[in-house]
Amino acid sequence: MDFTTIFNIKTEADFTTHALDIFRFQARNNLVYREFIKYLNIDIDSVTQIESIPFLPIQFFKTHKIVSTNASVKEIFYSSGTTGMQLSKHFVTDIDFYKNSFTKGFNYFYGDVTEYTILALLPNYLERNGSSLVYMVSELSKQTNKKESGFYLNNLDELSKKLTELDAKDEKILLIGVSFALLDLIEKHTFQLKNTIIMETGGMKGRRKEIIRAELHELLKNGFGVSKIHSEYGMTELLSQSYSNGNGVFKTPNWMKILIRNTEDALQILPNNKTGGINIIDLANVNSCSFIATQDLGKTVTNNTFEILGRFDNSDIRGCNLMVE
Repeated sequence: MDFTTIFNIKTEADFTTHALDIFRFQARNNLVYREFIKYLNIDIDSVTQIESIPFLPIQFFKTHKIVSTNASVKEIFYSSGTTGMQLSKHFVTDIDFYKNSFTKGFNYFYGDVTEYTILALLPNYLERNGSSLVYMVSELSKQTNKKESGFYLNNLDELSKKLTELDAKDEKILLIGVSFALLDLIEKHTFQLKNTIIMETGGMKGRRKEIIRAELHELLKNGFGVSKIHSEYGMTELLSQSYSNGNGVFKTPNWMKILIRNTEDALQILPNNKTGGINIIDLANVNSCSFIATQDLGKTVTNNTFEILGRFDNSDIRGCNLMVE
């Protein structure tokens, strides 16, 4: 079965067809997911709509090898975490599927990546191995074919100079960074940028006190001299990303969908504008599990937009954009 057709999805009906096909494939070929469905006493063939698909709790990525194929593993991505914390592991058997997903996703939201220079300020991710975010940004930076594209670890002075120079040339710039590092940059330098998108990937990673997103964005807007701050929502367990262009509302690509589950009844899906647990359908996860119940809280706004409102109590803090509103 050729699952690359997910990137051609255009309609809700098309999404549903692909999602149900992948559900049945994974329900039969993913040992962990199959056992989970069996435990819930759900008949695979009785599932005829996406709201009835069982979502695998994200914690399983910490304790089990979640794969739907016997193909050899090409990459293992690890979640961030403190020393001694059990990390999530995403076993990727087809790295081209990941490249396809993040490239098409970026192009869908921002246009051709080759038109940008990408500057990345992701020190905590660079300091460890197996970051899916670093892999994505590295590959996108290569695709720009711009010699200035790349990573900056702690050399904030060099980054400031480069950012100011490039912005003054009327070129398209994307500065993507983890929240604490972006704050470090604007505390040392101030900017009035005209041609740069500032994109935060969320979280203070223990380096600073967590603050709500609205406060963070206000600080960043003032420091960079821009009118809005973009955000990226992704995680180790996914091969697709959602983006917000500054209003706190994230949009999904056509092969991804957010459903909100009732916090009291995990099998009940809530309507738009009701707060609950975030369930993610990521069809690019065809070789692991495409149906994941996360520990994030949020609400859907429309069929392809959603807001992140926080995390369940007692969840360990990790991943992207996990600030409590």
